[in-house]
Amino acid sequence: MKIGFIGLGIMGKPMSKNLLKAGYKLVVYDIVQEAVKEVVAAGAEAGASPKDVASKTDIVITMLPNSPHVKTVILGKDGVIEGVQKGKIVVDMSSIAPAVSQEVGKALAEKGVEFLDAPVSGGEPKAIDGTLAIMVGGKEEVFNKVKDILLKMGSSAVLCGDIGAGNVTKLANQVIVALNIAAMSEAYVLATKAGVDPAKVFDAIKGGLAGSTVLNAKSPMVLEGNYKPGFRIELHIKDLQNALDTAHDIGVPVPLTSVVMEIFQALKVEGKAKEDHCGIIQFYEKLAGVKVRKKGV
Repeated sequence: MKIGFIGLGIMGKPMSKNLLKAGYKLVVYDIVQEAVKEVVAAGAEAGASPKDVASKTDIVITMLPNSPHVKTVILGKDGVIEGVQKGKIVVDMSSIAPAVSQEVGKALAEKGVEFLDAPVSGGEPKAIDGTLAIMVGGKEEVFNKVKDILLKMGSSAVLCGDIGAGNVTKLANQVIVALNIAAMSEAYVLATKAGVDPAKVFDAIKGGLAGSTVLNAKSPMVLEGNYKPGFRIELHIKDLQNALDTAHDIGVPVPLTSVVMEIFQALKVEGKAKEDHCGIIQFYEKLAGVKVRKKGV
């Protein structure tokens, strides 16, 4: 089986390399040639366009920044839809608006091509070590055909419903992650301003009800003032915008999501859009006039 992989960014590149390590043959494409060269050096074949990649492979995986990119790559000129053959499968692992997943799936179905939306959670570290959480929307029989492939990139792959359900689940995930980081930031700024070592606070609470994967992943970063991106603020803004749009379309109030979105927007205005989303703590630090750091940093 030959797999096409389109989108070799901060997530797609390590994901594609994990498929190569698992023994799959890959044809890859990205507009950034340096990324293509790196994955080709690891054993992949370079494709000339999304159309070319699709024409040479049995399954096409896309991992792209946002809805417009997915529509262009799959449905646009020289796109996947022009090269993919009837009966093949396209798996979009981008985090996009659920309505766009449904639009893409419908267009491919008219050509006899199966489609799954399969966004991921875990950021760059879990993309590198192949332990992403993958949430999928689409037909069960199609999911079962690609599940083993997905599990070479993730530690879990769960079918959540029909096409679009994967991205609805991802939006829920992103809301929870954003609110977790905001809550963590408020708590650490409170502790620091009150004269308590935030590193001691982390050690004390991580085993209790306040403990979480978010707390464990992001606390060491903020305590060192490290905002090197595993997941950029600008991408979380994109996800929360999709969450807000979807919520408003179906009549769901999301007040806390709206507040965190405005905090992210404030950080973007300050030039921090490419920092890790744990950088949200800087908003609270500025308001309180303190820096949250472990001793010695």
